Amino acid sequence: MNPYSWSWNAEALVALPALTAAYVWSLRRFPAAPWRVASFGAAIVLLLAVTITPIETIALNYLLSVHLIQNVVLAEWAPLLAVLGIPPALAAGAPRVPPVPALVLWVVNYGVWHLPWVYDAALRNPHSLLHLEHALYFVTGVLLWWPVVHGTLAPGLKAAYVFAAFLLASPIGLVMALVPEPIYEFYADGPGLWDLSPIRDQQIAGVAMAAAEAIVFFAAFAFFFARFFAEQDEAT
Repeated sequence: MNPYSWSWNAEALVALPALTAAYVWSLRRFPAAPWRVASFGAAIVLLLAVTITPIETIALNYLLSVHLIQNVVLAEWAPLLAVLGIPPALAAGAPRVPPVPALVLWVVNYGVWHLPWVYDAALRNPHSLLHLEHALYFVTGVLLWWPVVHGTLAPGLKAAYVFAAFLLASPIGLVMALVPEPIYEFYADGPGLWDLSPIRDQQIAGVAMAAAEAIVFFAAFAFFFARFFAEQDEAT
């Protein structure tokens, strides 16, 4: 397989157009600020980028490092942008998402899919199990960010919530960067790419995953931490 070939799958051809159509239809009743529409559009662009471009081909056949970046986009970056795009009036009519169960569900889902035997099984079943993995990443990611964007927690609690999410997820990347042997047989036995050995690919994957997570979580943490101090200054 050419590593630079584009990939066409159900995620791109069915789910994303349907999600976009539903969002556009909802705007007729619940108008959104332009920045929210742009945020949702950015989420769709990111999802397309990691599901139909060569990123998908390389991630699912050649390099763990590219696959982990794909996972971060599916589980954290794109869900946050999508939730930011939801109009507040529409969000107000949606069921309440309790923050603690949402965080636990996201962490458990994220951890289970990175267990070696589960991870390898998903890669060996790209038309069934892998699509389920990607869908669950996005759905639990939306649940994770919903209390942060549309919830009623105080800014200080939101900052703590986001920081906790980072602390609970970051060990996965750190373990991959430090373990001296390849964790996933699929990539250890695979063809590789760009002259990267399986262990070097895994080390890059762990560092890249931790860095990509840090960007989004610490940006959100800094935003709500600043709001917390602003509220304290107003109160005094």
